[in-house]
Amino acid sequence: MFVDHVKITAKAGNGGNGAVSFHREKFVQNGGPDGGDGGNGGDIVLLADENMHTLMDFRYKRKFTAQNGENGAAALCRGKSGADLVIKVPVGTVVRSTVDGRLCADMHEAGQRHVLLKGGRGGWGNAHFATPTRQAPNFAKPGQKCEIVEFEMELKSIADVGLVGYPNVGKSTILSVVTAAKPKIGNYHFTTLAPNLGICRQYGMDFIMADIPGLVEGASEGVGLGIQFLRHVERTRLLVHVVDIAGSEGRDPVDDFERICDELVAYGDLAERPQIVAANKMDLPGAQENLERLRKHLHGTDIEVYPISAATRKGFDELMGAIVRILPTLPEIAVFEEEPEVAVLPEEPFTVEKDGEVYVVSGPAVDMLLGSVNFSDEESLNYFHRTLRSRGIIDALRAAGAKEGDTVEMGEMEFDFIE
Repeated sequence: MFVDHVKITAKAGNGGNGAVSFHREKFVQNGGPDGGDGGNGGDIVLLADENMHTLMDFRYKRKFTAQNGENGAAALCRGKSGADLVIKVPVGTVVRSTVDGRLCADMHEAGQRHVLLKGGRGGWGNAHFATPTRQAPNFAKPGQKCEIVEFEMELKSIADVGLVGYPNVGKSTILSVVTAAKPKIGNYHFTTLAPNLGICRQYGMDFIMADIPGLVEGASEGVGLGIQFLRHVERTRLLVHVVDIAGSEGRDPVDDFERICDELVAYGDLAERPQIVAANKMDLPGAQENLERLRKHLHGTDIEVYPISAATRKGFDELMGAIVRILPTLPEIAVFEEEPEVAVLPEEPFTVEKDGEVYVVSGPAVDMLLGSVNFSDEESLNYFHRTLRSRGIIDALRAAGAKEGDTVEMGEMEFDFIE
């Protein structure tokens, strides 16, 4: 089964907590703090694998979590960092955040690596907080916690040349003639249900050709299979528009050409992509007359028409020669510009809300602060109060209407507001 669109969730590893420890040794008094730092959490890393051609694997495994960093230990021992989690994806995979649609990665080249989510930083041990006036800090900093993020993966095939056209016009047969690909071929509509790729070697040049499943009128709006596979045409540098020039199924080839062009326009800027026409089935009656009509219809444009017969394998030298001549003049395969990486965890945000007579302060900054405070230690309490002021939490409470003696709730703690 060919799968080219999936959603997954990923979570980078949490940072390990810093340790609270004091040096203990015989005959050594007041050895001082020696709590080590926590290890960093593992990253979520994407790897473009040229041996993968579909997103099928992600149908069965959708949740990915990197390893957490280990906590620090005594004797200034730093915790072990968590291992990175490498996720292999097919070349051509585009990854977006489902929250805001931001483009996070475009895996357009084989072997390309991209850090999708950065692991959390390890927390400082209490040794970091020792000062001349605070020689025995009884608190440490927790590791940075990472959130679960949902991503949308979309496979856009990497090909230099794309074969487009109505169903059953001979695209798969053409691919089988000019490459070693073995696509399924049959005399009925939608024989091809997934894009097929093949490597062409002509006149000393190698290029990739893709057989895109047949489009029909209304494909850009979801009719037939077209909307599912128009994305695979986006990266192609040259379109080869295959037309049943004999009208063997009762359709007019000139009308077929215009209808497919309309769908390319409706989907995006695909109609502006350079294209040539492969007038297939020239071995059937009526083909020559229709060929003249099509050439007359395209007179005045820069679209070239090449008569071929996939059944008798005639006309391919001229068609392939044109492709080899045109390709070097075209820009390289389009690469989608990546936007800034998704932030793992914001440092500052917090909210102040009033619930009845209680002022509730919450947010990531509050959670990290509460995790780093030892409320039974006076030095740690002083650090807590200073941080409330420096991060603007006291000012925010005052702005929300809190007065002397009002109850403030932070996490599982409640205390009186003091100016």
